[in-house]
Amino acid sequence: MNSFYGGDGRYLEMANGGTAVFVDVLMLSVSTLAREPWDFRFAALLTLQDQSMMGRGVVGFDLADLDWGDTPRERAAAKDFVLRVLDLALTRHRWEELTYEPPRAEGYLRTYRAMVEAFDPAAAANAGADVLPGPQNAAMASCVRHRVLDGLPFWDVCVFCSAGV
Repeated sequence: MNSFYGGDGRYLEMANGGTAVFVDVLMLSVSTLAREPWDFRFAALLTLQDQSMMGRGVVGFDLADLDWGDTPRERAAAKDFVLRVLDLALTRHRWEELTYEPPRAEGYLRTYRAMVEAFDPAAAANAGADVLPGPQNAAMASCVRHRVLDGLPFWDVCVFCSAGV
């Protein structure tokens, strides 16, 4: 099981298949919306949730362990970005490009969105700056075939290429 934690003891636990779906639909949205340096760092964190590369059952992260920024403005912008990614994913953005129907994805996204919405980044200010990839490891390269940000500099494929799509 893979777990994604929020504040106040909230968490989203998914089996390996559910986690793969969750990461796939988030990558479609994060790749569309990323514009700022923090956005690309968050995209890199999502690429590190690729079980084809990291191993099954060993991915997930805690919102409290992320570097949300140093100022209230930076933290608000980062949280807003994550919420916008989740909102775009909830519109089924580019899901027609998936080679499968993601039956539980909407439920996972709604649960995670509620966790992010309730989370206060100020409580975690730079708590785990090493969990969120640094600016030098931000996901800036794009997979031409799948039109999503890929795993560089960690590996040279996107989540869809590593899954053999």
